[in-house]
Amino acid sequence: MLDFDARLAPYAAHSSKSRGRVHIEPPAGSRSEFQRDRDRIIHSTAFRRLEYKTQVFLNHEGDLFRTRLTHSIEVAQIGRTLARSLALNEDLVEATALAHDLGHTPFGHVGQDVLNECMKDYGGFEHNLQSLRVVDELEEHYGAFDGLNLTFETREGILKHCSLTNARQLGELGRRFMERSQPSLEAQLTNLADEIAYNNHDIDDGLRSGLLTMAQMEEVTLFARHRHTVETQYPGLAGRRALYETIRLMITAMTADLVETSAALLKEAAPKDIDDVRAGPPLIRFSQQMRTETTELKRFLYANLYRHFQVNRMRVKASRVVRELFEAFLTDPVLLPNDYQVEGDPLRQARKIADYIAGMTDRYAIREHRRIFSLDHF
Repeated sequence: MLDFDARLAPYAAHSSKSRGRVHIEPPAGSRSEFQRDRDRIIHSTAFRRLEYKTQVFLNHEGDLFRTRLTHSIEVAQIGRTLARSLALNEDLVEATALAHDLGHTPFGHVGQDVLNECMKDYGGFEHNLQSLRVVDELEEHYGAFDGLNLTFETREGILKHCSLTNARQLGELGRRFMERSQPSLEAQLTNLADEIAYNNHDIDDGLRSGLLTMAQMEEVTLFARHRHTVETQYPGLAGRRALYETIRLMITAMTADLVETSAALLKEAAPKDIDDVRAGPPLIRFSQQMRTETTELKRFLYANLYRHFQVNRMRVKASRVVRELFEAFLTDPVLLPNDYQVEGDPLRQARKIADYIAGMTDRYAIREHRRIFSLDHF
């Protein structure tokens, strides 16, 4: 029998000790349970749709900007490297990373915000919960159950945030939010791999788009320090090669800091197993200096990229598309495909509308809006 856990630390998530699946299945054979999760995620419909969902820039604004799909792949790559360095379960990290955005709406965070406003009288909308809903209920690939029937540990990693109201409805999965306990180290690590990925690739996309300038970026401590190192090592190097070298050094510095800090915390806490991890404080962290510098970077990107007037124009258009689609479907559910129509239950109808809109790609949402509201589409 293959030992998938042989190289793992005792406090890692061991696939052989998984809390299992909602629907019991025979062993995965040549794959660990977390490898099986990863494969199911990759073959899901929701995963393919991420190719045409916004990260920062709308899908049609350029072929070289990140999408939710490329972002998820970058998170998985960074996460696996970190997990290997800390003797944690790479397969669980990869599965969680690839699934963490499955429930994201079209048009990035603005889509989520608007859909949450539209759903305020019907339980609200949150993309982490929607990602869980996708893998638990909405995917339709198997005859024996709805969803993908993922392991508890992968589902736990997907659910980064959750209100107490929603947590109470999730049973065992929601307990940690009520008890203020921790998820697995792999879930903690994936959360920070996500941060490392978007902080760095948003710099690249911001500069590529022309919304950020190199002079602006050099006001940011973390970027400026590594930019200076590149200039010293490669005098006269300019353009994209200089930028890529700078970002590469930033990612290296952030991952090295996280590994060093987390390894020290793990040595001090000395958890015996994953149960000790759940009962203790967070143990995957940046150092205080790196946390200060990454916070400065995030604030800079928020002020200068995410709230740039050209991005705001996109936000306004996207908000209108999502809001008007929701209102049209709620007023006239007959506009929905048959599978999304619910009779006699306004709450379930609203949730089905949220499922339909959240599952749309950017371009499909725009196309649906035109079909319904444009006089050219009779």
